[in-house]
Amino acid sequence: MDAATWGAELAIGEGRGRIYVVEPTGPIEDDPNLTDKKFPGNPTRSFRSRAALRVTGELVDWVGHPPAQLEAMKQGLARLAAQGIEAIET
Repeated sequence: MDAATWGAELAIGEGRGRIYVVEPTGPIEDDPNLTDKKFPGNPTRSFRSRAALRVTGELVDWVGHPPAQLEAMKQGLARLAAQGIEAIET
């Protein structure tokens, strides 16, 4: 849930981010941006797929990180971007 919360909080756009419950319609793989780099064994249950995902619900009552923690994360990402480090691995 923590990884989903970060994704919703850091999403580009106006308004509150959204967290959807999805199920794969095809093959999935561990997300290499998290698995075995930051969280060996994929405890965040973070996956990716080239196939479509079926939305089965939306979590609307999620609680975000404290403002200071969110700001620290944004500043850290800005530092990485200034250094030319890509956050997304393809």
